[in-house]
Amino acid sequence: MTDAGGPLDPRELRAWMAFLAAGHLIDHEIERQLKREADLSHPEFEVLVRLRMAEGNRLRMSHLAREAMVSKSRLTYQVTQLERAGLVKRTGCESDRRSVWAELTPEGIERLDRVRPGHRQLVRETLIEVLSPEEIDLLGDALTRVADRLRAR
Repeated sequence: MTDAGGPLDPRELRAWMAFLAAGHLIDHEIERQLKREADLSHPEFEVLVRLRMAEGNRLRMSHLAREAMVSKSRLTYQVTQLERAGLVKRTGCESDRRSVWAELTPEGIERLDRVRPGHRQLVRETLIEVLSPEEIDLLGDALTRVADRLRAR
């Protein structure tokens, strides 16, 4: 292991700068596609996807915040925006009055279903098609280790 406080060597710096550039550029392209096709931000899209994947298309807000990896206050803002657009509704939890459910509305399902094909195509064009199958596996494994380490904090 290298000195944690020392400068990055050229190889490490190249990897870090490439990671930052690719992440920013891909995120920018995704943001543009989602705004153009569905008037959604990338964080709003992620909330809709998480709800769509959940049983009954709903999650407790606290669980949704963990799933979407955002703070509760940021999630509240996103859900408020989605609620105003008629894509999500909040309801009280019958078994725990302190909890609130976020639930996808039929309009939210329709909007998500409409934008997903273009989103998938963009992910393929900007990332998947650029890499070999072996590189996709390596990238998936490496970024999973990074995420696991950060979640453990």
